[in-house]
Amino acid sequence: MSDFVQSTRIQEARAILDRLKGNMRRHIRGKDDVIDQVLICLIAGGHVLLEDLPGVGKTTLAYCLAKSIDLSFKRIQFTSDLLPNDVTGVSIYDEKTREFVFKPGPVFANIVLADEINRATPKTQSSLLEVMDRGKVSVDGRTESMGRPFMVFATQNPVDYEGTFPLPESQMDRFLMRLHMGYPDFADEKDVLRAGATRYDDMPLSPVVSAREIVSIQELVPQVYVEDSLLEYILRICTATRTESEFRAGVSVRAALALKLAAQAAALLEGRDFVVPDDVARVAMDVLVHRLSLRRAFTDTLEERRMVTTVLRRIINSIPEPV
Repeated sequence: MSDFVQSTRIQEARAILDRLKGNMRRHIRGKDDVIDQVLICLIAGGHVLLEDLPGVGKTTLAYCLAKSIDLSFKRIQFTSDLLPNDVTGVSIYDEKTREFVFKPGPVFANIVLADEINRATPKTQSSLLEVMDRGKVSVDGRTESMGRPFMVFATQNPVDYEGTFPLPESQMDRFLMRLHMGYPDFADEKDVLRAGATRYDDMPLSPVVSAREIVSIQELVPQVYVEDSLLEYILRICTATRTESEFRAGVSVRAALALKLAAQAAALLEGRDFVVPDDVARVAMDVLVHRLSLRRAFTDTLEERRMVTTVLRRIINSIPEPV
């Protein structure tokens, strides 16, 4: 591909993403940084774990993204009695044809909101592993592929742990990023109060980007150039987590690959076809923090997560950026 064609495609991609960002920011007030990280996950083909208190806009964010791109959106309320087939689908015997017919579950959508994912049993949680990793669902000896783009938004409440099943490390490793919405600032929350409560599915949203445009951008992300010194920078960060005495274990090879891909997507979001150190630093915390746990036990889960964040930030800040 010539430099001119590549440059043209990069600028077209940035224009599309700017249009998408502008539409989402009209409905998600004061969360520009979260929207940017979600778009990085989207174009990198990754999934998002949104961990925050109820009522701060997690569902609205997922719905707003889906409707801004004219994608199908399904919400799955995870509960303790939810079964794997309730998520993936089931084969039902048809009396007329005398054959089993596959009835797709709600996971067959472009944007899937797995609401309160940690309230389901580990068996039901694991029903998402294959589809998040390979974009396919295997049921009753048959394999069904998902459409593109495909993205899982999983939510969980970091405070209420009664009747929940913590996500295993294998599940956490499938999420590209763990994000927090947080409270809006004073001025933005005042605007929300002025506008009044609106159900997320009643929001006046019109698509501004096509699914085909997003897929073309996803295909462009791996072509973003990563200089050799930046590969070493990524590896030094990941290796440091593996030698850190505070951590029970360091991040996996999958995590290192995820960090590279997220940095490429961050560069593309800024309209560049090459990665700079700031791109890596911008995504490193959100890509790595949920893949780590401390060696010593904590009775307070929130305190443990704060400690993991503190240690990881210290590691990232201690690694010199390549010049």
